[in-house]
Amino acid sequence: MAQLKVEKVVKAFGNATILQGVDLTVEDGEFCVFVGPSGCGKSTLLRIICGLEEVTEGALYIDGAEVADLPPAKRDVAMVFQSYALYPHMTVAQNMGFGLKLLKTPKAEIDQRVGKAAKILQIEHLLSRKPRELSGGQRQRVAIGRAIVRQPKIFLFDEPLSNLDAALRVDMRVELAKLKAELGATVIYVTHDQVEAMTLADKIVVLRDGKVEQVGKPLELYHHPANQFVAGFIGSPKMNFVVATAKGGTSVELPGGAVITLALAESPLPGATVTLGIRPEALRVGAAENAITGTVEVVEALGGETLLHLATPCGRLTVKSEGDPSVAVGDSVSVGFASADGHLFEQAGRAFKRS
Repeated sequence: MAQLKVEKVVKAFGNATILQGVDLTVEDGEFCVFVGPSGCGKSTLLRIICGLEEVTEGALYIDGAEVADLPPAKRDVAMVFQSYALYPHMTVAQNMGFGLKLLKTPKAEIDQRVGKAAKILQIEHLLSRKPRELSGGQRQRVAIGRAIVRQPKIFLFDEPLSNLDAALRVDMRVELAKLKAELGATVIYVTHDQVEAMTLADKIVVLRDGKVEQVGKPLELYHHPANQFVAGFIGSPKMNFVVATAKGGTSVELPGGAVITLALAESPLPGATVTLGIRPEALRVGAAENAITGTVEVVEALGGETLLHLATPCGRLTVKSEGDPSVAVGDSVSVGFASADGHLFEQAGRAFKRS
């Protein structure tokens, strides 16, 4: 296990700057997840940490030692790729132990480490098989096992579940959560799936256009996003946004005339154009507080929960409620939310502090 420190890291490919002065610290034993839209620089940052890309500017430290100029083999990190990258002619055991063999580790120690990793991952019965005989989830376990046997200071995961189907992705997410608790290792995990980030991370780093937008614990980002981008990226379904006009104090007027009162620690200037943010799960059908009326356009009955898509004077709103739907397409409904559940953002995107 180890601490990672990234200082003012810049990465440019010709005239295109991919990372723009990233500063970040990942503590010893922390599970840190990089999230952001495609092209935000998260995989590039991971490859820089691994040593597969060189930094253009900045410094990189593992346990206090500068590693930016070291080759990947000398950084004591292990990477799990999206594509598994298994050798098709080798057995599972040979794939898992190959890196140790290259390091001329004694065979007895290789067998011991492979056996221990296989037990942790519950693939002991697969050690004699070839990759073609495995399912996608089993192949991913083998790729993870290959990293575990290395006993690195830092584990790096580059979207390891993206090639799996939805059901298997959920199963593997559970397995990774269990593995995280068992290993207690420093892990850096890249994903575009914010559900993976919320369920696995001790710390989430939200990236956009090569810059860090916010760093924090999952629920900190969910309840107190620093800006509108983070608010819209964290949470599923995504937050509803409505352009509004500040009325003075902590009240805003929505298109159509509805006046909403929020629980804020700071207030926008009267007359300012602002954006109201409401999470779908915060809206309640029939709630009187901060009520908005609309017409049901789409009903998504998912069994344990229902998503309602409403057409309102202030735009389309998504409402997430538990259980079976109590309304139908075409119904006129009123939805409301508690003042403490509303978010407000400046035109530039910064979030007003909530009380």
